[in-house]
Amino acid sequence: MRDGATLDGFHIGQVPDTVGEEVSDFATEWEDVQFATRVWERQTADGYRVDLRVHVLRGQRLTDLDALRTFLADYHERDPAGWQLTEFTHDDGPGLVGDGQAFWLAEPGVAVNVLADPAQVDGDGLLAVAYGVVRQQEPESHFRP
Repeated sequence: MRDGATLDGFHIGQVPDTVGEEVSDFATEWEDVQFATRVWERQTADGYRVDLRVHVLRGQRLTDLDALRTFLADYHERDPAGWQLTEFTHDDGPGLVGDGQAFWLAEPGVAVNVLADPAQVDGDGLLAVAYGVVRQQEPESHFRP
């Protein structure tokens, strides 16, 4: 595992060595939710292949885990009824994992979504990445008024 640095207030502490070395950051918005995204990819004969993505999502509609699941089903064009997910507990709170991705609500309005290519990152590796995404610690102030 290697360090993935900080993305929009979250430290990505564990990136599997099996993912590509090319790293890109993006900022986008979809349906009134802002995305800060970091992508790890590798060069292939046909171009580039994405191995791992971490999204930090911010939006008022992300009120609870069910609202996040509904939003992500729409965003990722998944059938909500057929989307097989299992609960897991992140330090920030309850989350869901399945089919190459894990997500959780860090607090109302703030969520994290980790997506991995199963050919490069197995289920245990995906959870290791998810558990390794933690809120960036604010530096302690030594100033005392």
